[in-house]
Amino acid sequence: MTAANATLRALTVGGSAYETGVGMGVFGRDIVHAHLIHTAGWAHVTAHRDDRRVGHMRDQVQRLFPRQFAELHGMAHGLEVPFADLFAWNCRGDIWAMAPEGCTTVMLPGPPITIAHNEDGDPAFRGHCAWVRVKPDDGIAFSSFLYPASLPGHAFALNDAGLVQTVNNIRFRATAQGVPRMVLARAVLDCASLDHAIDLLRHAERAGGYHLTLAQAGDPRLMSIEFSAHGCSVRTVTAPAVHANHAVHPEQRHIPQIVTESSACRQRRGDELVTSGLAARDPLAVLRDRAGPGLPIRRDDPVDPDEENTLATVRFTVTDKGVGGQIYDTLSGPARFTFEVPRRPEKEKEDPARTR
Repeated sequence: MTAANATLRALTVGGSAYETGVGMGVFGRDIVHAHLIHTAGWAHVTAHRDDRRVGHMRDQVQRLFPRQFAELHGMAHGLEVPFADLFAWNCRGDIWAMAPEGCTTVMLPGPPITIAHNEDGDPAFRGHCAWVRVKPDDGIAFSSFLYPASLPGHAFALNDAGLVQTVNNIRFRATAQGVPRMVLARAVLDCASLDHAIDLLRHAERAGGYHLTLAQAGDPRLMSIEFSAHGCSVRTVTAPAVHANHAVHPEQRHIPQIVTESSACRQRRGDELVTSGLAARDPLAVLRDRAGPGLPIRRDDPVDPDEENTLATVRFTVTDKGVGGQIYDTLSGPARFTFEVPRRPEKEKEDPARTR
């Protein structure tokens, strides 16, 4: 696929959890066999597939998150890869601190709430990722950025309950037995409310860590959450802020972590643009910034030191009436996708995360 047509693709899947996984697997099968399974990262992660800790994570997911467990089984079938390998790959950040995932998020409290996010990942996946619409037989439908061979939810997404989520990798060195962080991010999309999502993250047995930005239509709060194997910090965002790929909350930043040069530069430059007022005026300008000293926020260098490039940029606008947004897969030009999700009446909401 050439650069000219390496666009973010549209995909719709549905049915049972297993059938949903099959559909996502078939979508990513070609690039997984042409590229992913030949990478050093895949080899490093899948070498741990029979480790006792990975076995514990697998048991936890099967017992506590059967929907996600079935999705992974279906995905392995659709991808035509061994389930043990795919499961390990979806535990990569819990196994390996240097899993190839980046991202930068701009958070603007409302009204209206704005969440803008650069999704940075393996540049070989450009043109092979999707904006997927998932319509399950039971539970809440949602839309998500989808990487081949990965559960949806660990990049940026929103569900039909009006819950918005963006996710930033944190490279914690201190991990533990528990539920893989990617499974937890996917499970958030099954939550019907912001409070239920926060409750899920606070009380789960967490194997690794992420930063999540969460908001919901009809709720005035904008939440910044850093969780690790050893704690969960939940903060309400009350002023414009930027988050890159390392823990900055006082409760989490003391935990041993790897801060790459790119993450440090993006956080520092993002903080400067918040102070200047640009973030509040034009969050997309922050995410497209390449003018600051050091490594840029917008990442297009084929020899990026973290081996990551910006694959998509999203802007969510969250109001009392619903969620709107635009997704861009190029530095300039029109949005690749636009969307509007109206707020659902309270009586229509369900919370499968409570009854899994």
